[in-house]
Amino acid sequence: MSKFERPRIFRPPSEWMSYYLPLTSGCSNNTCMFCYYYGSKLQMRDIDEVKAEIDALKLFKTQRLAVPGMSPVVYQLASQWDGRRVFLQDGDALVYPFAKLIEVLDYLNDRFPELERIAVYATAQDILRRSVDELRQLEERKLSILYVGLESGEDDILKAVGKNSTVADMIAAARKVKEAGVALSVMVILGLGGVELSERHALATAKVLSEMDPEFGAALTLTVVPGTPLHHLIEAGEFKPISPFQSLQELRTIIANLELTHCFFSSMHASNYLTVRGTLPEDKTRMLAQIDKVLEKRDPSMLRPEGFRSL
Repeated sequence: MSKFERPRIFRPPSEWMSYYLPLTSGCSNNTCMFCYYYGSKLQMRDIDEVKAEIDALKLFKTQRLAVPGMSPVVYQLASQWDGRRVFLQDGDALVYPFAKLIEVLDYLNDRFPELERIAVYATAQDILRRSVDELRQLEERKLSILYVGLESGEDDILKAVGKNSTVADMIAAARKVKEAGVALSVMVILGLGGVELSERHALATAKVLSEMDPEFGAALTLTVVPGTPLHHLIEAGEFKPISPFQSLQELRTIIANLELTHCFFSSMHASNYLTVRGTLPEDKTRMLAQIDKVLEKRDPSMLRPEGFRSL
């Protein structure tokens, strides 16, 4: 068995105060042409190693003692952790074997009974292979929010970028999560259809996101990762990325066409050119007005500088 390599930290903006506990490294769906995880090898971490890290974290938080040989990352994270939230890494840690996942959650809650929330990235496939009862068991153990990448509401775009999930998969997964009483946060990617499919992408994404009706929604802007197939397509002139203001137009189209029950929607991610946030449908008018002001002036200084955008 190869030695488990601790993954880099990629997490949703709302998990910035969480402790990042790796269960896996890489992603089970490693074919997305735009993604950092493209071609990554999925590694499952040994559960004894996971428990050893939890024990080390407990020892440090209660007695300020460090375990020899433990990764220094553990103590860097622990020093600023408030003990309230844990984010399970990596790209889709819900793929971790169910019985072992339950064991990890029980162990975490036993060592840190004051935990408020545990979170994880998940693919539609991860969710669909779980029963509603299994998802409820996770929620009972405080794994109470799943972050899912819809990316686009257009099947042709999902297929073109290697997503390996369909719109129907996404909607079915969302319904299963809601039935289980787990909170759902859905991410979409502005610009994923390029210039040619920009409007079609935005309209379809708003439609599907409305059908998924999550508690949280987030827009990211396509950020090209060097070495990925999408990067090669751009270099070959086969994919034309949208401009910053076209990105804002997509964001506007999505927000304008969303029909949600009650959702906190934002573009707070560092990949975006403009941050808007609010609760939909209540704040839709205000959020659109904020975008319209920037679109009307088209002043680049009102946007996040290119050098400050990141994954």
